[in-house]
Amino acid sequence: MEPSEERYHPVMVYVTCPDSETADSLAQALVDACEAACVNIVPGVKSYYRWENETQMDHEVLLLIKTQQTRLKELRNRVAEIHPDDTPEIVAVPIVDGSPEYLTWLVAETAV
Repeated sequence: MEPSEERYHPVMVYVTCPDSETADSLAQALVDACEAACVNIVPGVKSYYRWENETQMDHEVLLLIKTQQTRLKELRNRVAEIHPDDTPEIVAVPIVDGSPEYLTWLVAETAV
């Protein structure tokens, strides 16, 4: 599938994990199930956020997940199944441009 086709919608999904074990488990599961073409694991993320009316700070591991929009439902379900948090961060943003060869590969690896 060419990136210019109408149904082609590549996305990058951000998911934070409490530790590298969770990050590795999620990355492996998502790629094995073809729900992600690639997952980058970025250690050493420091997150500040509000939770239950208090400012929190955690050291986390960030996943940068490359997939296509048609796989988001399965991806969210897999994250909910594996992630230990009740409300894991799952944020998808569109990929508006990139190497045509890479984007074609992304689509092929996540084909439904």
